[in-house]
Amino acid sequence: MSHPDLIAHVLGTSRFVDDLPEPAGLLHASAVTSPLPHARLIGLDPAPALASPGVVAVLTAADIPGTNQIGGIVQDEELLATAAVHFVGQPVAVVVADTPHRARLGARACALELEALPAVFDPREAAARGDLITAQRMLECGDVDAAWADCEVIVEGRADTAGQEHLYLETQAAMAIPEEGGRIRIFSSTQAPTAVQRIAARVLGLPMNMLEVEVTRLGGAFGGKEDQATPWAVMAALAARRTGRPVKLVLSRHEDMVCTGKRHPYSSDFKLGLAGDGRIIAYEARLWQNAGAAADLSPAILERSMFHATGAYRVPNARIHAASCRTNLPPFTAFRGFGAPQAMFVIEAAIDRAAEVTGIPRTVIQARNLLDEGDPFPYGMRVERARARRSWDEAVALADLETLQREVAAANAAEPWRKRGVAVMPVCFGISFTNTTLNQAGALVHVYTDGSVSVSTGAVEMGQGVSAKILAVASATLGLPAERIRLESTTTRTVANTSPTAASSGADMNGRATELACRAIGDRLLSVAAERLDAPFADLSIADGVVTVAGRPSELGWDELVRTAYSRRVNLSAHAHYATPGIWYDREAERGEPFAYHVFGTAVLEVTVDCLRGTYVVDRVRIAHDGGRSLAPEVDRGQLEGGLVQGLGWMTMEELVFSHGRNLSDTLSTYKIPDLPSTPVIDGRFLADADNPKAVLRSKAIGEPPFMYGIGVYFALLDALRAFRPDRPGVYDAPLTPEKALLFLHADR
Repeated sequence: MSHPDLIAHVLGTSRFVDDLPEPAGLLHASAVTSPLPHARLIGLDPAPALASPGVVAVLTAADIPGTNQIGGIVQDEELLATAAVHFVGQPVAVVVADTPHRARLGARACALELEALPAVFDPREAAARGDLITAQRMLECGDVDAAWADCEVIVEGRADTAGQEHLYLETQAAMAIPEEGGRIRIFSSTQAPTAVQRIAARVLGLPMNMLEVEVTRLGGAFGGKEDQATPWAVMAALAARRTGRPVKLVLSRHEDMVCTGKRHPYSSDFKLGLAGDGRIIAYEARLWQNAGAAADLSPAILERSMFHATGAYRVPNARIHAASCRTNLPPFTAFRGFGAPQAMFVIEAAIDRAAEVTGIPRTVIQARNLLDEGDPFPYGMRVERARARRSWDEAVALADLETLQREVAAANAAEPWRKRGVAVMPVCFGISFTNTTLNQAGALVHVYTDGSVSVSTGAVEMGQGVSAKILAVASATLGLPAERIRLESTTTRTVANTSPTAASSGADMNGRATELACRAIGDRLLSVAAERLDAPFADLSIADGVVTVAGRPSELGWDELVRTAYSRRVNLSAHAHYATPGIWYDREAERGEPFAYHVFGTAVLEVTVDCLRGTYVVDRVRIAHDGGRSLAPEVDRGQLEGGLVQGLGWMTMEELVFSHGRNLSDTLSTYKIPDLPSTPVIDGRFLADADNPKAVLRSKAIGEPPFMYGIGVYFALLDALRAFRPDRPGVYDAPLTPEKALLFLHADR
């Protein structure tokens, strides 16, 4: 099934927040933000802004009727700063004017008086000072201290990964409209409508039922609109409440890149012990997460890092230390993979160092330690339906790895200035929110008397294709062509208490809720059909809009069945709720089963490096991916390839550069993402006969796991660089840009 927005996107008729019809009297808002990374806020003079043409109001924390607090996990983030500012771009006030341009001019006119304070940007320095978001955590299995004595080889090192800009096509945007009785309707570009509703209610001092949040679609998100969409929506709602007029707030690209959080940078230390044959015996890692100035989602992201610290490998003795460190940078936030990629890079670096020291090929160490059925994860859960080894074998066969490695070695021997490299990247990724409470979803389904169907869920369509999958579930469950079904916009009025569309769980949970609701209506209709056809209920089903008896079509069609049911006063609506079963986690004991299931897969990556200039090309990537029984094969293929390319970008060219807390890579001319010429040939295959009984219609989540395949490009590049400089040890500092590659090749010469 193709994406339901496909035609509208191609024609340019899809509506996003900034495309919605503008209500009469609309005002526009712009934030006054801090130019310093850390400072005491002495004062703010709104007079110059209020004197500017078109400016209606300047709102500060004093204008907030409720609580000036937008923190979710930890309440440590003010909507508008009061006593101090903690990062460049932190909002201090909101200027409201009759045009976006005048609002921005008014924001610039506001006079901020600040007294600079010392700032910290390095997570290790923050940890040493005790500046932590939450207490340090440690996840442990086996007896690490005793295990070192059993290791024939022990390697240690450091691995660093930088942040990553989300660069969604649609910037952060919101419009708030006052309604009768003091209600406020908010249109927000958010992955988390209920979070916007809850925080807006807190800030405005209103009950949640006085606010409605609606989302039609997002122009991309990748995690950057899970928590980070909330403040802009709340500012618009605050301005609407104070002025009594509709207010829109849409960030420019530059404002978005300066003010919003990115993927977390991590600085990590590792220690890995192996037997002589390459079997991993012990592993210890310390993960220093740069959380930025406020918690945002950092504690949850750090937890997922811990859960994925051993990657796709069985590690009998492991100890993972993790600290979320407060610095004076914008609060870092969710990004595809949610902390898992940063941790997986560390163990891959440790394996690479072990291969370098022992002379055992990297791929041999990887293959020797892959997870098998029943193997324990460090948090106590055991592997079920293990497909790590199967995906490895299929990817290796697809690439004909042994032949490929011989060809690469021959080419490198013949070419003095062009070197090729190969790496294999196995992935194991857990599916569920690690916050057990969030693993729930609702759906509301109506069948109208003309036979058409309406489906509402809490899932947000952001280009990832969740709409196509929910339509596929409704179509399959009702036995009705998808053309008869309409998927409604996501609104907190229709489906309440929604979880964010994140953690690759949107289709899993909302699809399952849709299935339950459709099944309830279907069973009612089949009861009517059984009476009408005088046939056993157990023999009846609906296929292609026709009732079948023992698999044979009857004369009773869907439309007539619906009319008959309505005439007999049968309920043609159903609300269903789904809560993922069997998941739990005890944070005191650091033990539990936090995931419904795991996704496995393996990629083989090939690169070519120009060793004179340090430039390189990612030539080809072959993937064997564990995708379950796909609900929408075209969507899953797009996610597989898109996730890979985004991961390649993080590992190679997407470089965030901060100087004294200011983002220097704050425009599209200074921040590079992969384009079509830099995209490799991708041969992605899905494992056959890989049904997953733990998800809707035996499918598997697809959004995040493919991102981790991109980690392999770092080690493919190192492979090529070492072919030119075999005397140099590996360096683990991502992204591995052409500049860094050139320094590796020639800096000491």
